[in-house]
Amino acid sequence: MISFPKWANRATATVLVVVPVILVGVITAFAYYISPYSTAVGYAPKQPIAYSHRLHAGDLGMDCRYCHVNAENSPVAMVPPPATCLNCHNQILPDRPEILKIKEAYASGNPIEWVRIHRLPDFVYFDHSVHLSAGVGCVDCHGRIDRMDVVYQAKPLSMGWCLGCHREPEKFLRPKDKITDMNWAAEDQLALGMELKEARGLAPTTNCSGCHR
Repeated sequence: MISFPKWANRATATVLVVVPVILVGVITAFAYYISPYSTAVGYAPKQPIAYSHRLHAGDLGMDCRYCHVNAENSPVAMVPPPATCLNCHNQILPDRPEILKIKEAYASGNPIEWVRIHRLPDFVYFDHSVHLSAGVGCVDCHGRIDRMDVVYQAKPLSMGWCLGCHREPEKFLRPKDKITDMNWAAEDQLALGMELKEARGLAPTTNCSGCHR
């Protein structure tokens, strides 16, 4: 007959308690990591000036690049300065309260302190121009901006989410003249995507050094 020391009883009891606690902790941590609380999906901060993308990009059909002029040529898309807004609003609804705030910022020379919505960690490198030149549309990362009165983060922007596109870019590629067209959809996305991927010689990296530099 096998004889166990007395401490084995305490050890067994401890294991029966500690192991479930650890498992619950791991599951909870993982659930939090993939949840909107961690990825900031739905984040829609109040901005200093009320601006409707639904009106400008949706109803009026303004191209994203009119305001975000650097998106195709720079790592940063750029938030437009007050002068860009006043190109139109010096003549259109110039006395609206929100337009007067823009005029005040322009006259003072101070930038409008917009609250950033889409933010990657500091240890992540992202280049807007590379993605747009490859044929990734604005909607794929930002959602239907043209339907948002208040802009919110529609995608998780997590590492796993980014890698999903890097591993299968054919699911997202589009003609370059459709980059900002949020209503566009291919008849056969996979067939077109594979064709564009080959024609453009695309092979998105999945190595750590591609984004963590």
